[in-house]
Amino acid sequence: MKRSAHVTAPLLAATALALLTACKQKEMQRCVDENGVVVDNSLCGLPPQQLSNQPGYIPHIYRYYYGGWGNYDLGTRVGGGSYVPLAGHSYGTVGRGGFGSSFGHGGGE
Repeated sequence: MKRSAHVTAPLLAATALALLTACKQKEMQRCVDENGVVVDNSLCGLPPQQLSNQPGYIPHIYRYYYGGWGNYDLGTRVGGGSYVPLAGHSYGTVGRGGFGSSFGHGGGE
């Protein structure tokens, strides 16, 4: 019995697309300070700090940085990425123990 090319081609294309999507590596998501220096991930979950009574005190700003160059090591600089996750990209954070969590972003925020 001869198979139809009309059935085989779409199945092959769907399988290839599924494999490519599943193998896509997550881009880095790191918590950084206002100078682009990697800090502990727990700081990005805190509300903005209140001003202290000390003159000239400026509160630190911590936020996630998506993609780009650099690594997850505390105190290292990052660059070439964005403070806004890109639609269709997948991001992951790595905890200090080596286990990671992920953040997938598919819509525009």
